[in-house]
Amino acid sequence: MTDCLFCKMVNGDIQPNVVFESDDVLAFHDIDPKAPVHILIIPKRHISTLNDLDDAELGGQLLQTAARLAKQLGFADDGYRTVFNCNKMGGQAVYHLHLHLMAGRQMTWPAG
Repeated sequence: MTDCLFCKMVNGDIQPNVVFESDDVLAFHDIDPKAPVHILIIPKRHISTLNDLDDAELGGQLLQTAARLAKQLGFADDGYRTVFNCNKMGGQAVYHLHLHLMAGRQMTWPAG
């Protein structure tokens, strides 16, 4: 997609603050963090929403990346939150599938 913000990051048109990259996944710091640590984990292939994810292996890679980063960055034992927002009512703002990884403070439910 030519107008997708995250596709522009994958293509190198925009340079995010990358924390992890593989052949299929890119992880970078969110520019509007909701927690002291707020990382977005995306598939490099454009997938609009979680409803469109038809690749269980890729979905697993996104989740495994979150767990790996939590361990590497030192907050796995204290705890962290992972969130997929799906479509407008789910709070999705960028229509390229992304997993939020948040840590560094006590998370509350249902907000923040």
